[in-house]
Amino acid sequence: MRRLALACALSLAAATMPASAAAPVALGTDDVAALLAVPAKGVRLIAIWSLDCAYCEQNLSALLAYQRSHADVDLVFVATDPLSQSRALEARLKAAKLDGVPSRAYAEATPDRLNFLIDQTWGGETPRTLVIRADGKRKAASGALDAARIARLLN
Repeated sequence: MRRLALACALSLAAATMPASAAAPVALGTDDVAALLAVPAKGVRLIAIWSLDCAYCEQNLSALLAYQRSHADVDLVFVATDPLSQSRALEARLKAAKLDGVPSRAYAEATPDRLNFLIDQTWGGETPRTLVIRADGKRKAASGALDAARIARLLN
């Protein structure tokens, strides 16, 4: 009887769980200023990635691990893929266990314009990480980050 009750409870729980991770929110030109706003305290990390990037999941995982041990870090994932690829973006983040982080995806017909608005020194390569500090200072790095490189970037 206990096993039957447990099986029923697990079935009910599975049926009420969301089928996928939260969908990425659209990022358009009007949204960039808010994304890049100086945080009130701590640091904002903007992790830019794409579906065709070989090192992006490694980078996102390293940044998430860093955030988990630093309460003053606000982390946002930004996919350079179009919002129309939302299902694929969600699936990739969920498979990599990265679906608990706020996520954005490009919602403009001209992605190069968004690239420029986000970081005028950026050539569009991924992964790209932006650091925005509460004092207004900014840094950026391209390529996959590990714990040591993240520590250097944030110092």
